[in-house]
Amino acid sequence: MTGLQLSIDKALAFVSGDEIRSFEADITLHLEKIYQKTGRGNDFLGWVDLPSKTERALLKSLLEDAARIREQSDVVVVTGIGGSYLGTRAVTDALGHAFNAMMTKETRKAPLLLYAGHHLDAAYLSELLGLLDDRDYSVIVISKSGTTTEPAVAFRLLKKHLEGKYGRREAARRIFAVTDAARGALRQLAGSEGYSTYVIPDDVGGRFSVLTPVGLLPIAAAGFDIYGLMEGAAGMERFLKQQKDLFSNPAALYAVTRNILYRKGKTIEILAAYNPALFYLVEWWKQLFGESEGKEHKGIFPAGVGFTTDLHSMGQYIQEGLRNVFETVVRVEKSRYDLEIPHDPENLDGLNYLAGKTISHVNHMAAKGTMLAHVEGDVPNMEISLPEISEATLGEIIYFFEMACAISGYMLGVNPFDQPGVEAYKKKMFELLGKNQ
Repeated sequence: MTGLQLSIDKALAFVSGDEIRSFEADITLHLEKIYQKTGRGNDFLGWVDLPSKTERALLKSLLEDAARIREQSDVVVVTGIGGSYLGTRAVTDALGHAFNAMMTKETRKAPLLLYAGHHLDAAYLSELLGLLDDRDYSVIVISKSGTTTEPAVAFRLLKKHLEGKYGRREAARRIFAVTDAARGALRQLAGSEGYSTYVIPDDVGGRFSVLTPVGLLPIAAAGFDIYGLMEGAAGMERFLKQQKDLFSNPAALYAVTRNILYRKGKTIEILAAYNPALFYLVEWWKQLFGESEGKEHKGIFPAGVGFTTDLHSMGQYIQEGLRNVFETVVRVEKSRYDLEIPHDPENLDGLNYLAGKTISHVNHMAAKGTMLAHVEGDVPNMEISLPEISEATLGEIIYFFEMACAISGYMLGVNPFDQPGVEAYKKKMFELLGKNQ
């Protein structure tokens, strides 16, 4: 068993059990292609057994370098784009203190993770370099090729700043490269400069790479338990592989339900989280599904909201806008902390009916009430619940979504593991910038 649970009860008014059962044979075939690595994009199916096959020697090496990073750094700049930073941020934001950036190094007990190379904004990069003038820092640069524009530009600036601040030799000790095993600009530079390096496996695409050194090194540098993360993912890997019945396999059930809804005109899926700490998990999910499924003029559009905040902005549209949306809610049963709402003798705000109740209880009731209202408003709902936010449960939900995404992509009839459309903007940008093709 795993801690993660999926409920489709609030989608059954829109999707029948018989409709779901009608896909059993198809799902069996899709799973065979995934596990036997024979389906479309099978050269990028290394993530399937990655949690159970990751060697403890690799984790030990990552932890040793993470300890060195923590010893020499107040700040770590994670330099990458897309899957090279979103998975890291999903995990570290979920596990970290809400006001981590405001804390001192001594209070944090681990470096502050900052990010670069995920856009091309000059103001952001200028202010980052200004901040780093007064901080001891290291850089984890993540790129398979070393030539992706956004992280390559950011790394040029950071490398120059590091070498100006510490000298070339000490700068090299503070740069950690996660890149291709044998080729590419970053691999060549890392070899010539003597950077500590880790490999992005050839058979794992960027958006599926959080459980490789791409995510594991910065997560460990931030002081979190990568053993627990991998154990959670490995537990979900084993669990899903054992579940032969469609209704017992949450990844398959989620994939089937969302595809039936898609075929009924529900073309937008909204992933809603009621915990601000999960904001970047939603962002990671958006890339995972958007880049995997949006092909050949097909695909469910992945959108994200943070409730209850967005109930006061997007809530109106979800309740009464175009009826082409469905919702998947990620709910956490137990908060790290809780607060009891106090009694107020004057009761000017009229909230004494909440006195003695906890914030978490009110949040749960808001989630339940919102789901009921949305279902009544013709918005199907699925619910993914986690017992708590921990390394293990994050490992579970990461692997759950990865497997569900693969199944769902095969159901759509696309290759879930390529991204041909991403190259279109690059080609036009390079033309405008005068790059020789």
